[in-house]
Amino acid sequence: MRAVDPVTQEIIQGKLLSMVDEMGIVMARTSMSPVIYEVLDFACGICTRDCDLIAQTNGITLFTGTFATQVRSLVERFADDMAPGDVLVTNDPYAGGTHSCDLAIMRPIFAEGRIIAFAINVAHWLDVGGAVPGSLPPDASSVFQEGLRLPCVRIARDDKLLPDMVRIISENVRLPEVALGDLNAQLATVRIAERRILEMVEKYGAATVQDAFDHLLDVSERRSQDVITALPDGTYEATDIIDGDGISTDPIEVKVAIRIAGGRMEVDFTGCPPAAAGPINCARGALSSAVKTIFKALVAPQEPSNEGWFRPLSVIAPDGTVFTAQKPSPTGWYYEGSVHASELVWKALAPLMPERFSAGSYSSLCVTYINGRTADGEEFIHIEPQHGGWGGAPGRDGASAVIALTDGDTYNYSVELIEAKFPLHVRRYALNVEGGAGAGQWRGGFGVVREYEILSGEADIHSGFGRSRTPPWGMDGGGSGSLNRLDVVDQETANTVTYGRLSHRRVVKGDLLRIATGGGGGWGDPAMRSRDAIAEDIRSGYISAERAASEYNHRGTATK
Repeated sequence: MRAVDPVTQEIIQGKLLSMVDEMGIVMARTSMSPVIYEVLDFACGICTRDCDLIAQTNGITLFTGTFATQVRSLVERFADDMAPGDVLVTNDPYAGGTHSCDLAIMRPIFAEGRIIAFAINVAHWLDVGGAVPGSLPPDASSVFQEGLRLPCVRIARDDKLLPDMVRIISENVRLPEVALGDLNAQLATVRIAERRILEMVEKYGAATVQDAFDHLLDVSERRSQDVITALPDGTYEATDIIDGDGISTDPIEVKVAIRIAGGRMEVDFTGCPPAAAGPINCARGALSSAVKTIFKALVAPQEPSNEGWFRPLSVIAPDGTVFTAQKPSPTGWYYEGSVHASELVWKALAPLMPERFSAGSYSSLCVTYINGRTADGEEFIHIEPQHGGWGGAPGRDGASAVIALTDGDTYNYSVELIEAKFPLHVRRYALNVEGGAGAGQWRGGFGVVREYEILSGEADIHSGFGRSRTPPWGMDGGGSGSLNRLDVVDQETANTVTYGRLSHRRVVKGDLLRIATGGGGGWGDPAMRSRDAIAEDIRSGYISAERAASEYNHRGTATK
């Protein structure tokens, strides 16, 4: 590798970040699914010719660690059978991906007669067929129930979509116009990336660009290794519970051992149970990404991601576990399993670096699908992740109404968009203060309550809520957080039924869906919480005087 002068190096790095941001803007402005343009359930990236991630736009955090493995799987499949204008696609969870709804579009970028980089876009499609609208049956027992898989195939040649591939997609999804619209948006982003990479090559030359890529990866590796070297060597362990798999409600105990030595970190999931019967499993690519998410939070939370940061990290796990599922184990709700892998690592490292990590969070995305028909007979599928409470940390209370650990820079829908796009009326959107949060010297943050009234004649719902039985964990004497739940209120009888993982229920006009997400765990002995902080929580309506008396033995007014 030749040295690149510092000014050129800085310019190329800045161009890379500008490039992936431009890809993200194009995706958000041209896609057709609200889950993409409103929630931002996608991510865009650039990988080197060696398939290493070199730059990524913000979006789904969990895609950070899948880009390299997905690009590598596509390159291994096509080897030398790639040409300018090709676009390859995969949504295979067993080839480095997540679940069938996440379509990875990859474009090889050629310069001076050879591949210099790969552009990739991964986006959540609203539906890819399968047993239920939205393609994620919460009680799936096989990946074949989870919709169309395109396992490392070519979808375009000479910059033209292959008609047979378009026909296969159109005939296998419930909303083909939306699916093909999102596909075209993805194609636009990787074309933009190619254009910008080639502009950079034209200005600096392919060799200089490649050397700049290599230098960026090497510098990130050294900085990452410096952080790990400064940590005390040792083994750090954690255990947790996954609340059922969608078929059974039996608890699933998972564990991790983290070994730090010699400037390297080894994360070992040996001893975790076999793949579950239901779809909360994740495959190895998603597990690796779940671990990388937390590793990045440890070594450089504010820095742009690239594969160099992860070179001092290794992930160990036997095949066929709940975190390394293999075909045909279902993986539709992979984010419910993979978030526990992330939280295991988070929990093990929290005592080691409390300035970076908090007590446990509500964890689950608490996704509920609502599907039916509008007044004019059009089919609708509404999917929405929910925010919740994160744990307290030394010196600060937990954050309230923040998206789950796996999802990064994503959002829920605005109330106005929901009511404009779907036959739903949002009756309430508030902090879930009645559910509470973990008490502690620094209390947990609060979840949210979001209520939807059904306006269509009838609709079907299904959901997958984790942490509906096992609350978020407290740290250093802090109390546990509170649980997630879905309430369905019958409009005729006012009868309320509460669910966690729900495979199916029919609802009718006037019925109410109440999603309540949990509060995070507390950090530190509740007896050490300042009287001023308790009094302020009472004044703000976050806690009642009675609960304060119970949880903090607080019976007075604030004192200085």
